[in-house]
Amino acid sequence: MAILVSNRDARRIFLNKQGLAAPPHRALGKDGLLDLIHDIGFVQVDSISTVERAHHQILFSRNQTYRREHLTELLEKDGALFEHWTHDASIIPSRFFVYWKHRFKRESETIIERWRKWREEGFEQAFDETYEKILRDGAVMARDFKFEGRVSGGWWNWHPSKTALEYLWRTGRVAIARRENFQKVYDLTERVIPDHHHGPEVSHEAFIDWCCRAALERLGFATHGEIAAFFDLISPEEAKSWVAGHRDELAEVMIEPADGEKPRLSYAFIGFPGNLGDLTDPPARLRVLSPFDPLIRDRNRTERLFGFYYRIEVFVPEPKREYGYYVFPLLEGDRLVGRIDMKADRKAATLDVKRVWWEKGVRTSSGRMERLEAELARVAKFAGVEKVVFLDGWNG
Repeated sequence: MAILVSNRDARRIFLNKQGLAAPPHRALGKDGLLDLIHDIGFVQVDSISTVERAHHQILFSRNQTYRREHLTELLEKDGALFEHWTHDASIIPSRFFVYWKHRFKRESETIIERWRKWREEGFEQAFDETYEKILRDGAVMARDFKFEGRVSGGWWNWHPSKTALEYLWRTGRVAIARRENFQKVYDLTERVIPDHHHGPEVSHEAFIDWCCRAALERLGFATHGEIAAFFDLISPEEAKSWVAGHRDELAEVMIEPADGEKPRLSYAFIGFPGNLGDLTDPPARLRVLSPFDPLIRDRNRTERLFGFYYRIEVFVPEPKREYGYYVFPLLEGDRLVGRIDMKADRKAATLDVKRVWWEKGVRTSSGRMERLEAELARVAKFAGVEKVVFLDGWNG
């Protein structure tokens, strides 16, 4: 018989799994940071810094003692983390590197065919030349290459060496050694990823098994589609086959959605929920989440569990935006209660709040406003500005 899980319990489980139930003020340290990233699986990287870059904000929202320099050391000095692709560019524990080799192999077989639809003929000719330059001269950036006739534009207008660097990175031959002003610095993978993370080689069957187990551990419960989407390393069909082949290890669980409609069939490891350990209630404080937070990456799961519809409107023309260019979700306890449009003004040293929207049924009480103001003060300090300013019309 399937286990019925209430919506509230489902939210608590997922928040615990995603590091958002632990005390946010407890000292983290560098080792704790590495453990946190391992436990949540990955941290997405994004260039937008309306307040702070996504990876920093994701980590800060979980622990206010997070230090950027610890992340830099883990990435650039210790080699304990590396940058590559999940559903998007992300920071990933290097102990997972052997599994990413399967992604490299797949990309090497498919990426050129995809790119031929967009790039000028002969773009592959720069691959070996670019690799040899890195082998001979060391780490490079795209700007280190000169190309006559270069045109501006999107990724389809990359010059050949930029295309080569991206191909070599996507297929695992080079890695990101560091970033300078957020620009990638590439070097040979063997110079970036410590030797002990390169092997032993993993069979395809073991790769599928790890992807599914690692995803389900970090989700707590999931459909086969959610398992596949977590790291975006395997297909839904591969995840479905894994579920079918491991039913002796899995329990059926029925997850009550936020709208109170029919529970949704998912899977968890046998022993659920007792095998999850001690679950804690998320802190009652209000927290600002990054638009790229892994808690809300799967928008459909977010809507089912939290009743919270969220889309990033960066690429939506301004007149058609429902909310704003870069709007941050607000988490209070185990609920997503609203969203906020804000921006750090570095020159004025202010965190400017343009607008706050509360979800239907969420009351704007004095206590909730105090929690919001306390969180914004924390965010402002983290972003390096001095005070929070509520602009005219911020509350609609």
